[in-house]
Amino acid sequence: EIAEFKDELRSLDKTKQCDAVKKVIAAMTVGKDVSMLFPDVVNCMQTSNLELKKLVYLYLINYAKSQPELAIMAVNTFVKDSQDPNPLIRALAVRTMGCIRVERITEYLCDPLMKCMRDDDPYVRKTAAICVAKLFDINPELVEDRGFLDGLKELLGDSNPMVVANAVASLMEISSRSPKAGVFAISPQVLFKLLSALNECTEWGQVFILDALASYNSRDSREAESIVERVAPRLSHANCAIVLSAVKVLMKQLDLITSPDMQASLCKKMAPPLVTLLSTEPEMQYVALRNIALIVQKRPEILQHEVKVFFCKYNDPTYVKMEKLEIIIALVNDRNVDQVLLELKEYATEVDVDFVRKAVRCIGRCAVMLERAAQKCIAVLLELISTKVNYVTQEAVVVIMHIFRRYPNRYESVIADLCDNLDTLDEPDAKAAMIWIIGEYASRIDNAEELLESFLETFPEEPPNVQLQLLTATVKLFLKKPTEGPQNMIQLVLSNATQETDNPDLRDRAFVYWRLLSTDPEAAKEVVLAEKPVISDDARSIEASLLNELLSNMGTLASVYHKPPESFVSRARYPVSSGTGSVAVDYGAMSGPESSSGGLVGDLLGGDVTPATAPAGNAAPPTDLMGDLMGLDVGAPAAVAAAPPMATPSGADMLGDLLGGGAPAAPAAPA
Repeated sequence: EIAEFKDELRSLDKTKQCDAVKKVIAAMTVGKDVSMLFPDVVNCMQTSNLELKKLVYLYLINYAKSQPELAIMAVNTFVKDSQDPNPLIRALAVRTMGCIRVERITEYLCDPLMKCMRDDDPYVRKTAAICVAKLFDINPELVEDRGFLDGLKELLGDSNPMVVANAVASLMEISSRSPKAGVFAISPQVLFKLLSALNECTEWGQVFILDALASYNSRDSREAESIVERVAPRLSHANCAIVLSAVKVLMKQLDLITSPDMQASLCKKMAPPLVTLLSTEPEMQYVALRNIALIVQKRPEILQHEVKVFFCKYNDPTYVKMEKLEIIIALVNDRNVDQVLLELKEYATEVDVDFVRKAVRCIGRCAVMLERAAQKCIAVLLELISTKVNYVTQEAVVVIMHIFRRYPNRYESVIADLCDNLDTLDEPDAKAAMIWIIGEYASRIDNAEELLESFLETFPEEPPNVQLQLLTATVKLFLKKPTEGPQNMIQLVLSNATQETDNPDLRDRAFVYWRLLSTDPEAAKEVVLAEKPVISDDARSIEASLLNELLSNMGTLASVYHKPPESFVSRARYPVSSGTGSVAVDYGAMSGPESSSGGLVGDLLGGDVTPATAPAGNAAPPTDLMGDLMGLDVGAPAAVAAAPPMATPSGADMLGDLLGGGAPAAPAAPA
């Protein structure tokens, strides 16, 4: 087959040559090694046939890394093509040279690239602008020394808007990778040029320019208003990416506008395009909802009248419904809470269990956020409990516990309804919530002792969170009703928690309670029955500085993950062939394994990648953590290791120490 390819490639018939190169490219695409045909394919470059030239260039890009010595053969043709009368060929030559990551070829690329940046044809100039970013990827010093950055900045004033857009894209890419600050700083003059080019660009050109404008800090309110007026028409664009990029610019400038009327007008303009994003496919809806969640947290007034738009449809996927619920809760207020509660109550009767649970939790969050609506929320929750649907009842119990923590001593009348459903509780969170309620209001529940006893029967088998709540609730019951029954219960619980459990948290808490009760019951009351701080709803609130960072990355994965980019993207290390091997080029100071000559794919597919290790001279000695934790002398692990093993006291001895006269003096009661 290779011999046939060679014969056809050496044919004088250009049609045969073209067909042969197509076959070679097809073989290359399916993974066959056709690198031995490199000289024959390169010989086909000397043609005016644009189709054939494109195919040869595609082959060259693929095999230049593995055949850097042979790739040099093509340099003269590249340089010659960069001066061809046909602008398509000039642009193709420069684009291909930029894609070939061979260091020796980049030296020959500089002069043709500089000429193409000043070419008469805008197609060639816009291709050259992107090629500068590729060259920076291979050799950053070369780009800076040869004045390519200044050339890109000159292209920002180009008469063709696509050239401007590509220059912006290239400068932003270089700026993000360069360790130097201020590679791309937008001045007022550049700002005017970008705004002028915005209306005439292609869709992605507009996205590049808008993203650049989002990083510009206006000098005053007047300039911010001017930018807003020029960018606002982009909100009505059909492309979702342009809409989100425009919103990103407006959100940035909104902080600098001082006129309340202008702010209100702008917020009103931003609502319809955001609502329109929800009429797209579910996947795009999800991206839009994640971005809207950030916008609403920063400025809820933008969509405060649009809560109905976020009501779930019967055919919405679960992931879209979940996001809509979050936004509904972010937008709920005293004016629309009745409408929202009615909707949430409806959701709680759906068949999707996860969605129903989230809807019930949202009812509780409404109560925690809006004091005036708390009574209505309680009424809805009691209605849901009366349906006797198991998972609804369990979620409602957890939610009511949170409402009790937000409004202590206010809605105890519902406890009787909760106690009626005690037997249906089988989930750890629901059990723990019910036990907390019984312990907290033990003095007002006549049969609190019996209720807790029903849970104590299965104490050893319960999960840790239920055991911890049972322990605390029993102590509260004893402190509020120090009679014989609770006393026996607390003896049993403390004995189980200190002797029968392997959970250190449970055991330590039991010892603390035992020591408190045995030395100073009054101090125990002040600690265990202390007034608790009320809770607030901050389930999805994002810290202010992180929120601003996420808003500045709106329309990217960061705004979908709600994480800063550096937490899930690391700077890539690309291998650059130098003729004698591969050199790994790193543009962020990111730690990571050196790339081998196999490149990134080799690393991903199981190349020999070893993590960087600290120099042997600086290596810290291994720390005996268990020795430190179990021993008495934390500062001297060696001494601990050498010490003979201590005799472990039995459970009875430990309890005797705690309850007997050998106990240390009681700590002073907290003020």
